Order: sequence, then C-alpha cells, then structure tokens
Amino acid sequence: MKIGELSRRTGVPTRLLRYYEEQDLLHPGRGENGYRSYGEEAVRDVQQIRGLLDSGLTTEMIRAILPYLSGPDEILLPAERLTPETAALLQAHLDRIQARIDCLARNRDRLSAYLAAVRPAAAESPGA
Repeated sequence: MKIGELSRRTGVPTRLLRYYEEQDLLHPGRGENGYRSYGEEAVRDVQQIRGLLDSGLTTEMIRAILPYLSGPDEILLPAERLTPETAALLQAHLDRIQARIDCLARNRDRLSAYLAAVRPAAAESPGA
C-alpha cells in the first residue's frame, strides 16, 4: 500500500509516517517510481509505535525494542540481546513513570483530603 493508504488506515498523518521512517522505525520498500510501498504489517507497526509513543517512550527506546514486539502486550527480547544502553534507557523510563505515579498519588491524596474537609461545610451552607 502507498503512504496515503497507510495514513488512512492508521489515522496517522503522512508527515508523521515519514518521520517514523527517518527515525528508522518504519522500513517501506520502494517501487520503481520511487514511491514508498508498505506491507500489511506496517498497519500493526504504526499502531504499536503510536501506543509506545503515547506511553512516553522515546523513538530511541522504540527503535531498540520494536523488532522484539509481537503485539501490544508482549516483548520477546532475549536477555542476551538486551544491551546495557537499552537496559539503562528502559530503567530511566521506568523511574520517570514511577515518579509520575508518586506525584499523581500525592495530588490525589491532597485533593481527597481537601474535599473531605470542605464537603461537610458545603452541605451545611444555605446555598447547597
């Protein structure tokens, strides 16, 4: 399929698909006319890339693990193929995720405490 068809099927703009190619995440073939040619697997790959980007992974991390993904829920990266650099990238990402979780949990707890403190007063006020 051509890039326009891949864009329609995935909802990803052609400009972004070209960017994925520049980042070595997509590998289209080229026809005699020079046009990009994508196989059916490109739809799954683009969806996978979008999901990983949405989860906060960088294109560098995705490039390292994409060949080992068999679907949205499974990474088949043999331990002997995990380089120290890739392991460090993934660990740093896990640390950032945990820091965000901790921050969100603190904010949730503060908001819950605030609501618990003001709700009884709001229910007793004449405008409630």
